[in-house]
Order: sequence, then structure tokens, then C-alpha cells
Amino acid sequence: MEISLVLAAVAAIAFALLQGMDIRRMPVTDPRIAEIGGFIRSGAMAYLRRQYMVLAVFVAALAVALAVIPGLGLPTALAFVMGALFSVIAGYCGMRAATAANTRTAQAAGQGLEAAFRAAFSGGSVMGLMVVGLGALGVSIVYLLNPGNLNVLTGFSLGASSIALFCRVGGGIYTKAADVGADLVGKVEAGIPEDDPRNPAVIADNVGDNVGDVAGMGSDLFESYVGCIVSALLLAVVWGGNQALPYVLGLVAAGILASILGIFVVKVAKAKNAQLTLNMGTYLSSVLLVIAAFLLGGLLEKGIQAFAAVVSGIAAGLLIGKLTEVYTSGQYKPVKEIAGACSTGAATNILSGLSYGMLSTVWPVLVLATAILVAYAFCGTFGIALAAVGMLATVGMVISVDAYGPVADNAGGIAEMSGQPAAVREVTDHLDQVGNTTAAIGKGFSIGSAALTALALFASYAMAADLTAIDILDPRVMAGLLIGGMLSFLFSALTISSVSRAANRMIDEVRRQLREFPGIMAGTQKPDYARCVDISTRAAIREMLLPGLIAIASPVAVGLLLGKAALAGLLAGATVTGVLLAIMMANSGGAWDNAKKHIEEGHGGGKGSDEHKAAVIGDTVGDPLKDTAGPSINILIKLMSMVALVFAPLFG
Repeated sequence: MEISLVLAAVAAIAFALLQGMDIRRMPVTDPRIAEIGGFIRSGAMAYLRRQYMVLAVFVAALAVALAVIPGLGLPTALAFVMGALFSVIAGYCGMRAATAANTRTAQAAGQGLEAAFRAAFSGGSVMGLMVVGLGALGVSIVYLLNPGNLNVLTGFSLGASSIALFCRVGGGIYTKAADVGADLVGKVEAGIPEDDPRNPAVIADNVGDNVGDVAGMGSDLFESYVGCIVSALLLAVVWGGNQALPYVLGLVAAGILASILGIFVVKVAKAKNAQLTLNMGTYLSSVLLVIAAFLLGGLLEKGIQAFAAVVSGIAAGLLIGKLTEVYTSGQYKPVKEIAGACSTGAATNILSGLSYGMLSTVWPVLVLATAILVAYAFCGTFGIALAAVGMLATVGMVISVDAYGPVADNAGGIAEMSGQPAAVREVTDHLDQVGNTTAAIGKGFSIGSAALTALALFASYAMAADLTAIDILDPRVMAGLLIGGMLSFLFSALTISSVSRAANRMIDEVRRQLREFPGIMAGTQKPDYARCVDISTRAAIREMLLPGLIAIASPVAVGLLLGKAALAGLLAGATVTGVLLAIMMANSGGAWDNAKKHIEEGHGGGKGSDEHKAAVIGDTVGDPLKDTAGPSINILIKLMSMVALVFAPLFG
């Protein structure tokens, strides 16, 4: 099965490279489209280079620490560096493909919906395939080079987790600083449309879609993917001995192949309905994985039990995605009511969005709880890890669908800025609307997978620390629970305040340019886009460091000072509050966003009305919640569990 996994991983990487070549062959004949796309691409790549330079110092320092710690040593340190490197490569390749696909999508929109859809989805699929290909390949290499020592795999996962947190936080700060600045000054104060070339922050906003929603999201799910595989392998030995290891590896390989087939079907299908076509690919991948999980059950004495655990994870992922759609799509009651609340101002809009965000936690939590109980009933803690693998095995397809969204969003912005005909913008607007829904579903999926992965890693930590139970009457455990619960709020506060500070600088800059250069509004003078890009880049790099260091230092400090049981309490507290906060913030933000778009479609006053201004403010409040704080919490709870697992030998 090890060789099968390697071959599946190589196939995914090869397919991704072919997709990238296919994108490059698509013509871009409009010079204005090419020029604007070049601005976005250069800004995105400049940000990545600066971010990776900072992270290289962090990776080197932590690798040295891992190498000298007794019980870890050089193999773990090397695996850590490999995990970080593979995560960086996946993000870089996905970014290059997305920034190439956005111009091709804008150009292809002139040919109709199907051509534009294929270009956008091709860009997203490169990210999806590189994540699963590099993730599975990295795990396979470490597994094969360290036979009989599965603990080394935790180093690879820690490397992936560390990069994911910084990329998600930094990307989220970047994109929302630009977005808030562009919306509040451009739309509300200056009264200019979205993606208008007169807005100095418009290029930074489009760059942010790539660094936050492509590279950041890809690194997030890369971490979840690797983490669930590693935890499943560690727990497999305890549950079923060495015979359970081939089952896990085979399941991961089957998920990769199912994702490739799902992506292929979407590529060749007649995309008259973009949402339906994407759903078809997602469901096909899931069905193929269910069949594979059943067939692979022959490798185990308890194959049916393992199959049931896997199916519980697959079903939970699909259900959470659908529930997220209900609370964030303009087709359903919550978004329509939030849009209706704009008739009485921004305050009622915000209150309505917050209430629905809180309400949206109920059903996803019940689904997760059911999946956990079912999986545990069949296979114990190993079943929870299998459920996580089941949910994430087809993540190549999930990321492809999710990353399609920012590509389509960028294409719409490029079409607007380049002065394309209204028919072209109608095509890109439709693709963007579908992309908003897929992005919201992707965030729901990320949260659900984070919960299961964190729980599986928690079980692995308990095994490594020789903890059979946690006594909440122990004051140290209770202290750990409270500290862990607090950390999710502290982390959210830090990331939101970072966005606020960066956005303030962006707002000041946009106001300055519009005030000092009246030719910008008249359309006779080009704004200084590069200055706004630089503001977001500097802010993101600077502000990402503190939250990232807190996430790594907190579990180590609690473990050393209060002991391994207290650390278990911290992980439990952080997981509970983190999952709830992440769901609430992601769904509130997604609902506010689509409420604004609902009004822009002509409902409740339309663009430029008081209702629209109220909706823009609600969307602005929701942006850092759904794109910065919420997604970052997903990584927080997984990273702390992984840090606890890696450093478990140090805690008494």
C-alpha cells in the first residue's frame, strides 16, 4: 500500500502540472486584462516571497530545537523541515496557477459561461491536487525512511501546521485590510462601484483574494490532511496492529484517485449550471471513496467497523457543507432576513447576522457529535481518526471547488477594471456568486475537519502521554480547560485587531490619494496601487508573528508548568470554544457578504441605496471574522494538539 500511495500522490502532482500547462496555453489577447493581471500576480508573489523569508528563520530555529531535544532528534527535525517545505511548495504552486487563471477566466468570459468556468476551475484544481499530492508524498517518504518509528511523522505534521498558521493568519490580515479599506472608502464614502479602477486599494484587494483564500486556505487544509493521516497511522497500531496501517494508506490513495476523477468529470462536463457541476464532482468523489472504503475493508478483521467509521466522516463533511450553504447562501431564509434587516440600518443588519451565526452552530455541532459517537462506537479512538480521514480523503476535490471561488472573484474584478462589456461582467458575476457559496461551504468543511482532526490528534497525545482519563475535578486540569477556552478568544481578538490596525492604515492611504489627486476620481490619473499593496504586505508580515508564537508557546508552557493532564485540559477547552467560535464567525461573515450581494441584485433598494450602505458595513464587519479569525482558529486547535503530541516526552 505504501507504493500505491506514492503512485497516487505522483499522479496527483502530474495532473496538477498538466492543469497548470493547460492554463498557460489559454490565450490572453486583451492588453488591459494582461496588464491588470500582471499587477495582481506581481503583488501576490512579492508577498509570498517576503512571508517565506520570515518563515525560513522560524523553521530553522525550531528545527534546531527539535534536533537537540532528547527523544526527538535529527529525524524529527528533518521531517519538520520537509513538512514546512512541502506546505510552502503547495501554496506557491497554487498561487501561481490562480494568478494565471484569473486573467484567462476574464478573457474566456467573452466566449460564454462554460469557457470561463473551465478556466476558473482549472486554476483551483491545481491547488487541490498539489495539496493532496505533496501531503501524501511527504507522509510516504517519511514513513518509508523511518520503518518502525511512526513518531517521526509527527515532525512532518508539525512543519505543515506551523506554516499553515502563519500563512492563514498573514493571508487573512492582508486580504481583509485591503478589502475593508476598499469598501469603506470606495463604496461608502466615494460612492464608486466594487472593483472600480479609481479605487487605490482595488489591486491590493484582488491580491488578497489569492494570498488569503488560495494560499492560506490551501495551507490550512494541507495541515488538516496531513494531521489526520498521521493521527490515524499512530492510532492504527494500537487498534488493529500493523494490519491496520495498509488500510489507512489505501484509503488515502483511494481518496486521491477519487478526487482526480471528480476533477476530470467537472472539467469535461457541460457547465450550464456551475453550482450543479461542482456539486456533481464533489458527490462523485465521495461515492467513489465510500466504495473504496468498503472494498479495502477486506484487509481487516473488523473491516465493516472501519468502513462505518469512515462513512460517518464522509457523511458529516457533506452534511456540514450543506448546512453551511443554508445559512450563507442567498437562496435561503437566513440571508434574505439579514438583507431585509438592512432597511432599518447597519445596527439591525449586524444584530441579525450575529444571531444567525450563533444559531448556525447548532446543527453542525450535532452532526459532528453524532459522527464522533458513531465512529467511536465502531472503532474507538481509531474510529475518530478514520472519520477524519474519510472527511478529508477527497480534500483534493474540496479545495479545487473552494479555490475556484477567488479565481472567479479576481476575474470579475479584472473584467470591471479593464472595461469589459456588460455581458462579460454578467458571466463573471455569476461565477463569483457561485464562488461565494463554495467558499462558505469550504469554510464549513474546514471547521468540521479541524474538529475531527484535533480530536484524533488529542487521542494520539493522550496515548503518547500515557493518559487514560482526565479528571476535571483536578484543579490543574480545570485551570487548563479555562486557559484553553480563553485562547480561542485571545487568538480571535489578536487577529481581528490586527486587521483593524492594518485597515486603518489602508483607509488613511486611500483617503489621502483621493484627496490629493482629484484626477483619480475624474478618471484622468492612475492611483498608486503599489503603495496600497505594500501597506497590506508589511502589516500582514508584522501582525502574523504574535498569534503564531502564542499558538506554539502556550501548550509547551502549560505542559511544563502544570503537567500533561493540565495540557490535555487546555486542548479540550480550546477545541470546544474554537469550533463554536469558528462556525459562528464563518457563517455570520458569509451571510453578511451574501446579504450585500442579494441587495446588489436589485432586492431591497439595490446598489447605492441606504439598505446597500448598511449591508456594506455588515459585510465589512464580517470580513475579518470569516476570512481571518475564523479560519485561523481551525489551525490553532490543530497546531496546539500537534505541538502537545510532538513535545509529549518533555511533560511530567
